[in-house]
Amino acid sequence: MKDIEEKDKSETQDTGDSVSQNSKHLIHCLSVIGQIEGHYVLGETNKTTKYEHIIPALVAIEQDRSVEGLLIILNTVGGDVEAGLAIAELIAGMKTPTVSIVVGGGHSIGVPLAVSAKHSFIVPSASMTIHPVRMNGTVLGVPQTLSYFEKMQDRIIHFITDNSRVIESDLRNLMMNTEELVLDVGTVIEGEDAVRLGLIDELGGLGDAMDCLYKMIEDTKMRYT
Repeated sequence: MKDIEEKDKSETQDTGDSVSQNSKHLIHCLSVIGQIEGHYVLGETNKTTKYEHIIPALVAIEQDRSVEGLLIILNTVGGDVEAGLAIAELIAGMKTPTVSIVVGGGHSIGVPLAVSAKHSFIVPSASMTIHPVRMNGTVLGVPQTLSYFEKMQDRIIHFITDNSRVIESDLRNLMMNTEELVLDVGTVIEGEDAVRLGLIDELGGLGDAMDCLYKMIEDTKMRYT
C-alpha cells in the first residue's frame, strides 16, 4: 500500500497536477509550465512539461466520473509545436468542463493551449507572444520546407480561430509583425489586449476562473451516466 502511495505521489509530481478533495466540486488542477517537451528530450536545466505525462493524465480525467472539472494553469514559454498542439486538441475535445488561466506567460504554442479550454482567462500582468512557426537545427532552404512551415502554421491558426473569437487576419498580422521584436518576427500582447482581440475570453484571476468553472459544472449535465 505504501509503495502504491509513493508511486501516485511521484506521478503527481511529474505531471504537476493535483485534485482537491474537500471542495464544492471536485476539480483537477493541471499546470503547464516551462517548455513543452515533445519528441526530443530537453536539458536537465530546463523546466519542462512532458506531453507523454500530460496525455494519459487527460485521458484519466476525462473517464473519471468523480472529477467534475479541469482547471488548466499556464505559464509556458512554448516548445514542441506538434506536442503542444496535440495536447490542445485533446483538451478541446473533452466533455469535462474546462477553464484555462494564463499567469506569467502563455507564449508561442502556449496560445493554442490557452484557447483550448471551454473558457479562458488571463491575469492583467500576463503576456502572450505570437510568432510564426520556427525550427531549430539545420533547415534546407527549399520550397518543400517553406510549404511544410506554411501548412503547420495554418493548422495552428485554424485551431486558434476555431476555439476563440480572434479574427484570422488580425492573428496573421500579429504573427508577421516586424516592427516590435528586435531580433524576431511577431508580437507580444498583454492581458487586456488579448481579451480585446478576442484571443482570450476574459480578464481575471484564480477566483474568477474557479467561479466560472463551478458555474459551468452546475450548468452541465453529467457527461457519463
